[in-house]
Amino acid sequence: MIPYDHKVAALDVIQSKIHTLETLLKSIAVSKFLGKTIVFTNGCFDIIHRGHIDYLAKASDLGGELIVGVNSDASVKRLGKSVSRPLQDEQTRAMILASLHFVSGVIIFDEDTPADLISHIKPDILVKGADYDANEKDPSNRKYIVGSDTVKANGGEVRTIEYLPGFSTTAIEQKIKG
Repeated sequence: MIPYDHKVAALDVIQSKIHTLETLLKSIAVSKFLGKTIVFTNGCFDIIHRGHIDYLAKASDLGGELIVGVNSDASVKRLGKSVSRPLQDEQTRAMILASLHFVSGVIIFDEDTPADLISHIKPDILVKGADYDANEKDPSNRKYIVGSDTVKANGGEVRTIEYLPGFSTTAIEQKIKG
C-alpha cells in the first residue's frame, strides 16, 4: 500500500474549491460542457449552523454543481448586520463552505450584491431563502432576488428554499452574548 497523507490532500481539495472569478469561470465551463446544472446561491455564512447546512444541501440537490458566493468582510460591514459582524473573516468562511462535500465551488465577492457575479456565472438555477420571492420583478422590493432577471433572461430558473426554523447566526450571536 502506498503511504497517503490524507490531511494534506484534503486541505488541497478544499483550497482548490475556493476560486477567483477566472478559475471559477473555467471550472463552470467544464461542468457545463459535461452537461452539469450550475446552481448558485450567496450569503455571509458567518457562523455555519444547522440551518445553513440544511439550506445548502437542499440547494445542492437542485443540480450538479453548487457554487456559493460569499460576501467579503467589507461587504458584510456595508450590509449593516451588526457592528461585530462578520464574526469570522472571509477566508475562514470560504474555507468552511469549501469543506462541505456538496459545495463545488466558493467565490468571495466584494460588491454590495452578487449581481455582477451572477451575470458572469450565468447559473442554471439561482437559489435564495424563502424570505425572498422568485417571482418579484421590482428591484426596489425587499423580496426581490438580485440577479433573477439575468438568470431568467439566460433561460435559467429562480428558486427559493424554506429556512429551517429556529436557526440563525443572529440568534447564535445573541445566545453567545448572553
